[in-house]
Amino acid sequence: MNSHLFIKNQDVFDIDNSPDRYPLEKFFLAIVIHLTMKNSSVTERPAYDLTICEVRNTSLVLLWKAPVYEGKSPITGYLVDYKEVDAEDWITANEKPTSKRYFKVTDLHEGHTYVFKVRAVNDAGVGKSSEISEPVLVEARPGTKEIFSGVDDEGNIYLAFECKEATDASHFAWGKSYEEIDDSDKFKIETEGNHSKLYFKNPDKSDLGTYSISVSDTDGVSSSFIMDDEAIPLKSELAYEVLDKGEVRFWIQAESLSPDSTFRFVINDKEVENSDRHKINCDRSNGIIEMVMDRFTIDNEGTYTVQIQDGKAKNQSSLVLIGDAFKAVLAESELQRKEFLRKQGPHFSEFLHWKVTEACEVLLSCKVANTKKETVFKWYKDGSGIDADEVPDLQKGECHFSIPRLSRKDEGVYKATLSDDRGHDVSTLELSGKVYSDIILALSGVSGKSASPLKILCTEEGIRLQCFLKYYNEEMKVNWSHRESKISSGEKMKIGGGEDVAWLQICEPTEKDKGNYTFEIFGDKESYKRTLDLSGQAFDDAYAEFQRLKAAAFAEKNRGKVIGGLPDVVTIMDGKTLNLTCTVFGNPDPEVIWFKNDKVFEFNEHYAFSLEQGKYASLTIKGVSSEDSGKYSIHVKNKYGGETVDVTVSVYRHGEKMPEIKPGQLAKPRPIPPSEEVLKPEGKAKSRNK
Repeated sequence: MNSHLFIKNQDVFDIDNSPDRYPLEKFFLAIVIHLTMKNSSVTERPAYDLTICEVRNTSLVLLWKAPVYEGKSPITGYLVDYKEVDAEDWITANEKPTSKRYFKVTDLHEGHTYVFKVRAVNDAGVGKSSEISEPVLVEARPGTKEIFSGVDDEGNIYLAFECKEATDASHFAWGKSYEEIDDSDKFKIETEGNHSKLYFKNPDKSDLGTYSISVSDTDGVSSSFIMDDEAIPLKSELAYEVLDKGEVRFWIQAESLSPDSTFRFVINDKEVENSDRHKINCDRSNGIIEMVMDRFTIDNEGTYTVQIQDGKAKNQSSLVLIGDAFKAVLAESELQRKEFLRKQGPHFSEFLHWKVTEACEVLLSCKVANTKKETVFKWYKDGSGIDADEVPDLQKGECHFSIPRLSRKDEGVYKATLSDDRGHDVSTLELSGKVYSDIILALSGVSGKSASPLKILCTEEGIRLQCFLKYYNEEMKVNWSHRESKISSGEKMKIGGGEDVAWLQICEPTEKDKGNYTFEIFGDKESYKRTLDLSGQAFDDAYAEFQRLKAAAFAEKNRGKVIGGLPDVVTIMDGKTLNLTCTVFGNPDPEVIWFKNDKVFEFNEHYAFSLEQGKYASLTIKGVSSEDSGKYSIHVKNKYGGETVDVTVSVYRHGEKMPEIKPGQLAKPRPIPPSEEVLKPEGKAKSRNK
């Protein structure tokens, strides 16, 4: 039994396979519709599924599907109509119907928006129009690439395409006459990353035609290429490079060119001729055509095309430099031009940079070139001139500025300048922020290699663990840990350091503070660790020394002292009254004894002693005579010790020349040690915890 079809809402249905979907009374209506359309004089079923691709600045390609029914006679071609969105009248793009189901619409206006429709044609005439396409803006995407042809080293002809927007999920779909290629006997497709190639295995005339490619998972990236027997194979598409002086060279290479071949360079639809501004050259022996633009400016944005003809063979290639793509070329050209001009005078061949030496000094370095005897080199920091320890030797071409011990005071903007009658050049380095942090990391790495084993130093506060390094800065990243637990600096554990040492102070140590301690310093690439086991005899010895030092410090703090007021020498005329006064201190209050010539003497009307408020001590000698000359001493002591201060008294007679007096100095005390009981340590740490 033959299968029958009918139409509903422009869709085709198989009646035999869907009897339950349509009641009998509608079946006959479908047959009538079907026969009516089969006998139509012209096609009533329009083309459908209009698709737009290969949108360029003045053209695009329109694809469509054939009508479901052709009418009484087969379709012989299609007419393509278009108009701007706001226009009234439609324009027919092709005077003669095209037999293909694709058409390249040209001569469109860049930046304008268009809509399209398609009409099928048969022997009876022109049929109904398709539905109108979605509006499309005619404008090439920045960085648009085209398919190009080439020949590899083994003589294989290929078509190639590059899509920078391709993702890992993208599929490169090659087609012939816009039908996807699946013939592995005639073609081989190789796709890697954002490049894809279509190889012709055994090329013949049947391979001539239009080839296309579309890339999925992009914003409609597509291109086409017409392969005919008159196409000149290209080794490379039109490309550009920026030269040393900032010129921009555009070039293309064909597989081969005969002596009679011709070419044209077209920029934004205008042909350019060989001139000082556009230096055009052709090396036919190598197939290279080039154009060098001496000065590339903001006015040079647009599309560049090379058209080649060699006998009947033709080819062309275009390069779109618009938007970001153009800005990148312009920026590179301007940079190279500035670099060229800069290098005409004295200049920096290597700009200011930093490095850390093995001695942990920071070295700011640069290299200079094209100097002469008259060239002047200067260093600056934050705009002010500075002198370097090393005078730069411009003939050697290297200049250095040394920072021996980096700290925050060295932050700032460092600048080096070169100048002579040919020009001026500047190099700047801002030593702050991330640069400063990176230098500290580098210093940590160099210094970390030199780290000594951990050493114990006992103080009156507790037990200090020390690591000696070539250089230490408290901004370096370091970790101290106890039994593998990180230590934070606080009242119990204090972390600090000096110029060449990092330390951990364990205040008032107890049994809990025993165990392994680790110091770690982090460089830019690796870290360095040093470990010490503070337990057993090592802890006991350190704790005993801490207690001794603590007791000694307490004794020193509280012993008897003469705080001030006594000179080392006193000169006085006989008959005068001498008063020696000083302040004493001690906790508990010290005992105060006066001596003359190292002997205790009796106080009477001639010698008087007083101690007010327990701290103001004085000795008064009334009506001094030559017999009162000699050494007087004050002895101040409590259980924690004390000191003795000597004063030499010289008495001269009335009428005698006053002896020459040397500049007065305070008397220097002599210490008196505390009792042995006071200096005894309190015992081991465990006894302190009871």
